[in-house]
Amino acid sequence: MAADLWVVAAAVVAGVFLLDVVVRRVHEWARMVPLGAVRRARLPPGDMGWPVVGGMWAFLRAFKSGKPDAFIASFVRRFGRTGLYRTLMFSSPTILAVTPEACKQVLMDDEGFVTGWPKATVTLIGPKSFVSMPYDDHRRLRKLTAAPINGFDALTTYLGFIDHTVVASLRRWSEPGAGEVEFLTELRRMTFKIIVQIFMSGADDRTMEALERSYTDLNYGMRAMAINLPGFAYHRALRARRRLVSVLQGVLDSRRAATTKGFTRSSAMDMMDRLIEAEDDRGRRLADDEIIDVLIMYLNAGHESSGHITMWATVFLQENPDIFARAKAEQEEIMRSIPPTQKGLNLRDFKKMQFLSQVIDETLRCVNISFVSFRRATRDVYVNGYLIPKGWKVQLWYRSVHMDDQVYPDPKVFNPSRWEGPPPRAGTFLPFGLGARLCPGNDLAKLEISVFLHHFLLGYKLTRTNPKCRVRYLPHPRPVDNCLARITRVSDEY
Repeated sequence: MAADLWVVAAAVVAGVFLLDVVVRRVHEWARMVPLGAVRRARLPPGDMGWPVVGGMWAFLRAFKSGKPDAFIASFVRRFGRTGLYRTLMFSSPTILAVTPEACKQVLMDDEGFVTGWPKATVTLIGPKSFVSMPYDDHRRLRKLTAAPINGFDALTTYLGFIDHTVVASLRRWSEPGAGEVEFLTELRRMTFKIIVQIFMSGADDRTMEALERSYTDLNYGMRAMAINLPGFAYHRALRARRRLVSVLQGVLDSRRAATTKGFTRSSAMDMMDRLIEAEDDRGRRLADDEIIDVLIMYLNAGHESSGHITMWATVFLQENPDIFARAKAEQEEIMRSIPPTQKGLNLRDFKKMQFLSQVIDETLRCVNISFVSFRRATRDVYVNGYLIPKGWKVQLWYRSVHMDDQVYPDPKVFNPSRWEGPPPRAGTFLPFGLGARLCPGNDLAKLEISVFLHHFLLGYKLTRTNPKCRVRYLPHPRPVDNCLARITRVSDEY
């Protein structure tokens, strides 16, 4: 009897294996045949997987198991270090680009490649946002928003509010009786307060809370499969977007009504004001849906990335006493150089934070908040000698570049000193992308993070409740306890 059961079990396993092989080969054949023999021969190696699912199971399994690098490592192990691999992702035939050279060529070719984000991302951030905007429209809107976000005058204006908000937050978290806090959650609230002030100054607490509640659900659906059914992340994210649109439309209507009645704002113009008044060279103004999509994109990116990187930089500093001491010494020297008549930090002080800038760059490399970006080929393009067919998607795996031991020796070691010397060659450091679609808020993000670390280094200590806490990698790397910790004030000198 037992022997018969073993025979049946073996037959079932063999049948499943054979079915898997047959389905994969049929799917591969169906995807490849339309290309023709010559073009098929120039494709990079890879595995198209099962229909619809493709490589998504392997991708999700790797990230949810806490081994995010295992996904690309499986292609390298099976097909060698070719730099490009073919598969099916988000139901689209896709080329994975995993080396600096391949990523650089794709990112710098604005004619051969356009944005190709998954349906979920485009729908949630908005079809009129940067993530799906044609090149000419992107360039026009980027030019319109660049100075109010990253310009010298803008950063000077924002610095005072950032400095005040950081100081107040740290003191509140560390006051007697505060107890443990979810450090990441509090940082996200702090950076959200900052970014809302920049984009919608004067927003009341009710508006702030309504926006903040929706962004967590929005983020979890960003890179999920577009399954609009109850219980799925995308379904919850769609509801969150509808709430965000409703809130932002209400603020827009209020601003326009006030303008019509001749009321003037008591505060300086913010980003929403600038977008309302913006005109192109033909006198065209942005429609409400365009303004809302741009605001949703900036508000999301402007607090999520900054909050997560600030948390990880703080954790890495606290875990590496020698690095902490060097970074603190730099901040103490900056404080000694500030004249008694100066109130708070200014941009000259920020420019002096050279080692702290290296700490932030190393954190960006290690953490990989934006681990992948998406493009679509507008024509047949050859990269590294391989064909990327017209219409196929391209995934640029920044994480693989940042964690490649041939690019960064001992990549899992937190080592800010690796950034001493000349800047990294193009394509090897991609936390904000590269080329015309470089993240427009990168300078503002680094300013926020630097100001927080400046004050933390001078007077505070982080004691984590669960220092070995498991890390969740989707949608962004974070401890599952949101970095539950106690913040202690250790110096009143600064």
